Amino acid sequence: MTKARVVIEGLTPQVDCGRFPARRVLGDTVSVEADVLADGHDAVAASVLYRHESEAQWHGMPMSLIGNDRWQGQFTVQTLGRYLFTVEAWVDHLESWRRGLAKKHEAGQDIELDLQQGAALALAHAGRMSGPDARRLREWAHALTNRTRDGDERVLLAQSEALHELARRSPDPLLVHRAEPPLAIEVDRRRARFSSWYEMFPRSAASRSGGHGTLADVETLLPYVASMGFDVLYLPPIHPIGEVERKGPNNRTGAAPGDPGSPWAIGSREGGHKAVHPSLGTLADFRRLLASAGAVGIEIALDIAFQCAPDHPYVREHPQWFLKRPDGSVQYAENPPKKYQDIYPFWFECDDWQALWAELKSVFDFWIAQGVRIFRVDNPHTKPFAFWEWVIGEIRRAHPEVILLSEAFTRPKVMYRLAKLGFTQSYNYFPWRNSKREIIDYFTELTSRPVCEFFRPSLWPNTPDILTEYLQFGGRPAFVTRLILAATLGASYGVYGPAFELVESRPRESGSEEYLDSEKYQQRAWNRDDPASLKDLITRVNRIRRENPALQSDAALKFHSMDNEALIAYSKSSGEDAVLAVVNLDPHHAQSGWVDLDLAALGLPADAPYQMDDLLSGARFLWRGPRNYVVLDPWGTAAHLFRIRRKVRTERDFDYFL
Repeated sequence: MTKARVVIEGLTPQVDCGRFPARRVLGDTVSVEADVLADGHDAVAASVLYRHESEAQWHGMPMSLIGNDRWQGQFTVQTLGRYLFTVEAWVDHLESWRRGLAKKHEAGQDIELDLQQGAALALAHAGRMSGPDARRLREWAHALTNRTRDGDERVLLAQSEALHELARRSPDPLLVHRAEPPLAIEVDRRRARFSSWYEMFPRSAASRSGGHGTLADVETLLPYVASMGFDVLYLPPIHPIGEVERKGPNNRTGAAPGDPGSPWAIGSREGGHKAVHPSLGTLADFRRLLASAGAVGIEIALDIAFQCAPDHPYVREHPQWFLKRPDGSVQYAENPPKKYQDIYPFWFECDDWQALWAELKSVFDFWIAQGVRIFRVDNPHTKPFAFWEWVIGEIRRAHPEVILLSEAFTRPKVMYRLAKLGFTQSYNYFPWRNSKREIIDYFTELTSRPVCEFFRPSLWPNTPDILTEYLQFGGRPAFVTRLILAATLGASYGVYGPAFELVESRPRESGSEEYLDSEKYQQRAWNRDDPASLKDLITRVNRIRRENPALQSDAALKFHSMDNEALIAYSKSSGEDAVLAVVNLDPHHAQSGWVDLDLAALGLPADAPYQMDDLLSGARFLWRGPRNYVVLDPWGTAAHLFRIRRKVRTERDFDYFL
């Protein structure tokens, strides 16, 4: 039983009715909305309550009515980790009185009793307060009933917003309703939302042809990666590689002497998940690489692949962690008809599962202790959801700065569940979304609620496993187009290099997305100084991303109409910064058409010119109104990335900037 008459419904942001936290980054302003209503005609009031989970005390911020019983309030997240928030609401009798008093006075009615009623309400609020605030309310109550003062003056005093705001801090606790249980916000550091990744196989980093690359070689390539503007360098597994059932080039069964095998076949007599491959170097070399990378603004992301080669120490020391087949042999990984004899998956349903979970968590703990704070997790969808919820929760309680990228190319709901469980970023279907309609539909889904509350896409045009048909047959223009789409549709993106900048497009065989002579199974020698490299374009695109806040978030993505299905137009805005991308999706032919801009969404006037600065080419254009013409040639200008200058008023102003 309760005297509270208010109802609170539709509280946002929330994910699965509060089962999982929504996600934000440090410094974000969280906008909280709720439907707040009560019976009758009385006014209601509401506040957002919030606190970091490490705090005991709630903080409050008033909410405002935005229409149709919908209220909104805000708070800023300033600490990594988890925040809790909820909404409190109550019938605001003082506000109801104020509204009624104004109407009666305007109608010329006697309001003396009403002033006494307001004074009584003010005194009731004062009784729940102390100090100067209580004194001000008592003085206010006395002034309302002081007949020596002019009536109009007392009515004006009754409308004091400052005094009403003061009174709202002490509502009658018997009338207050709080939405329970509170909801959660998980707060990450900024790089969780905005980052540019570069993938590199260390064993192919050697400066001399045919040599096995080392971590020291990777260190010498840091200036190359940094010069292109990447801030995360992702390394595939750096651990010892199994010798039993080792694969040869192009995934050939049976390795020849000297074949290095797949880095994802982890473990040998030289160690397992907590060791460095001896040919790459030592733990000391790895720590030095971390420090050198940090000095040039790069973080190292390490691959976590929870699987073993047949000769991994775990197989010998903990045979109960692996599933046995009827003939007594260990079940190797399969995706029929594909067979991966060099990889044993863990058996998460074994009786010793708790020890298995603890050991796998210790792998994260070990590399965190070395200084790693970003992990790319291989195939998380093949491990139990409960395991990920537990291990990510444990990691983030101790290290809320850790970022986890989920490599789960799987069914949409499985992909989303992993993000809800705590993965900070996620691979997704971007590589295969090539047509205009596919791109618009997919990114509308990703940037709309509820998906945008928990899922942060990381867009990759290619990976060591994915060489799409578009890249195989589109030539250099296809790589340019997919780079620009990835870097501007998404705040976080990455490329597998140097295969990407050197336009590597040879499949292993027709109909395959596997690379010919893939680095997954052999070392490669790359000519990073090739004059045909895309590194200059990548450098320019990454600089544009750094200089334009609009491209550092996915929240304000807006698609605009174009009359040619081979051309796509979309914009992003952040404060005064607005960027419009127009991209030719056809890698073979020049395309032209008319773009129809939503001027209101871009903050542009309907009848005045505005300047469009192409950040890729340096050209400047003067546009007017919503409809403007573009021509894009994939072998010349495949895309425009316009910074919109809203303050150009006349053609003469435009000429001045030229």
